Amino acid sequence: MKYRKFGNTDLRVSEISFGAWAIGGPAMAGNIPIGWGKIDDKQSKLALYKAMDRGINFYDTADFYGFGHSEKVIGAAFGNRQDVIIATKVGQRIDDEKKIFTDYTYDYIIHACEESLRRLDRECIDFYQLHTARIDDLEKSECFEAMQTLKRQGKIRYWGLSLNTYHPDPEANFMMNKLVGDGFQLVLNMINQRAVETINKAGKLGYGLIARMPLQFGLLTGKFNKLTRFSGQDHRSNRLTPDILEKSLEALDSVWPLADKCKITKTALSLSFILSFHEISTVIPGMKTVEQVINNTTGIVPLAHEDLEKIKEIYFQEYTPIVELMEKEG
Repeated sequence: MKYRKFGNTDLRVSEISFGAWAIGGPAMAGNIPIGWGKIDDKQSKLALYKAMDRGINFYDTADFYGFGHSEKVIGAAFGNRQDVIIATKVGQRIDDEKKIFTDYTYDYIIHACEESLRRLDRECIDFYQLHTARIDDLEKSECFEAMQTLKRQGKIRYWGLSLNTYHPDPEANFMMNKLVGDGFQLVLNMINQRAVETINKAGKLGYGLIARMPLQFGLLTGKFNKLTRFSGQDHRSNRLTPDILEKSLEALDSVWPLADKCKITKTALSLSFILSFHEISTVIPGMKTVEQVINNTTGIVPLAHEDLEKIKEIYFQEYTPIVELMEKEG
């Protein structure tokens, strides 16, 4: 495992890290799935331990993943170990009617941080993120004040913002113009390269950068086909619809020969592409089994310049309409 500096902080994070949304298990917002279906906590802990064995030191979760269950599993596995770097998030909630709403008020962030620390069994969160806060939330500045308070109290070390999936630049630019925060989490993969401009700018300013959805919910592993379907408890049943799945798989036929050329798996090609951006601090593929940990930490290689340019060319020519369709479907 190789390690990179997390922006201007003193954190050194593994290039491949552990995305912990899936180990939160099934969760519903009314009749809308917001989890990944059934899980086995014993298997989740084995995956966490295997990740550590493979050199992973950075674990990204959120208080919303399984409504705190992901944090509990990580807390039970690692507790307050100082060789484990924990990132979690705050701001997304469920109201009495089981609908999602966001809350970035000062009092709620302070309270939610205490609850996350309790579930994680930790004294301090290494990187605390506003969970997809938007411009209106940031302009109120309560969230900034809360983060500064938590930092002074020693309950968090650094903080930042998990950016919008399809339009990361407004909020990122707002924070960069004010030079607040220490890092961003954003979407970057072979299909969705919309964040590249933000990545370049944030990297120059010294922000740590976490690349999420590196495998686009599994599409970039090569394990799906046109007949693949997801359970009603899996959020992909809404996001990877049969139409999106078919169009995406057809478009990906253009890029997979590069995996054969490099003699690596499709997963490794996908992760290697993201790590070609020197500004990226770490990549967080979702993992919930030992097998997934091994697959996501095997075969990462430097890609040739011409191969990188080919992936970027295919994105503009073929993947842009796919991303637009995904955004439309939500």
